[in-house]
Amino acid sequence: MGKSSKDKRDLYYRKAKEEGWRARSAFKLLQLNEQFQLFKGVRRVVDLCAAPGSWSQVLSREIYEKNVDGESEPKIVAVDLQPMSPIKGVTTLQADITHPKTLSKILDIFGGEPADFICSDGAPDVTGLHDLDEYIQAQLILSALQLTTCLLKPGGTFVAKIFRGRDIDLMYAQLGYLFENVICAKPRASRGTSLEAFIVCRNYTPIPGWTPQLKLNQSTEEFFEDASIARKNKLGDKLENYLPTEERHIAPFVACGDLSSYDSDATYSLDHSVARVSLDPVQSPTAPPYKKAIEMKRKGQLKQKAYK
Repeated sequence: MGKSSKDKRDLYYRKAKEEGWRARSAFKLLQLNEQFQLFKGVRRVVDLCAAPGSWSQVLSREIYEKNVDGESEPKIVAVDLQPMSPIKGVTTLQADITHPKTLSKILDIFGGEPADFICSDGAPDVTGLHDLDEYIQAQLILSALQLTTCLLKPGGTFVAKIFRGRDIDLMYAQLGYLFENVICAKPRASRGTSLEAFIVCRNYTPIPGWTPQLKLNQSTEEFFEDASIARKNKLGDKLENYLPTEERHIAPFVACGDLSSYDSDATYSLDHSVARVSLDPVQSPTAPPYKKAIEMKRKGQLKQKAYK
């Protein structure tokens, strides 16, 4: 697909380049913040699975650059396995969100203080098998949740991408044990034809008697086992597992973004009355896994031999 064709098909893609965002997903966070006021009073933020950095750009512009003189400087940390190009006011960490050293590095940057807001727009490469994609995404959320419980302050907010499959009500129930308010939100910049949505979890409520500890090569079941014991001691024998495996919950659904704003599923014509040049993406991938294959293709090293 050519640049002009994609500019017509996806207006948010076009606007992202025009406004300097690294990806169209920036508009999703902006619309979520417009609906829920996520950045109000926030001073310490963690962006998980952050590359290429569009959400970190939003955090930089809306929190760091709008900081009032005389107030303490906001601290924003972006974490991803892939390297990221620098962003003003953002400390980038190329690290694994499940590794204990990552937690220590973030706490060092925050001076030992907890985070006010943690977000994750990360997702695996989809297979097209919806049940499998939903399951893998749920595991990624639980991994992010492990770090979040160790890092987020009581009353803090956690936002993450979800895939709304048939078992998403189980994820709602699990998150409901840790947060007082759990909402499923769909920004207008997110295509209506996509299973994608965002879970907005507010007012983090730690379990009394449980001190989360992130350990190397630890499964989510092992991580939350102590929380199960602590809650069981509080409630008696009413709860066998802290994170339920059978209980279901229906979260409120909220559509974000002005109804008069652009439709992400619509095609918008380009203005041909003025000279126009299709812009390149703001930031190309820094270390894409396909880079070597593209170089080999350009050199003709991927041509198959003809067999007689």
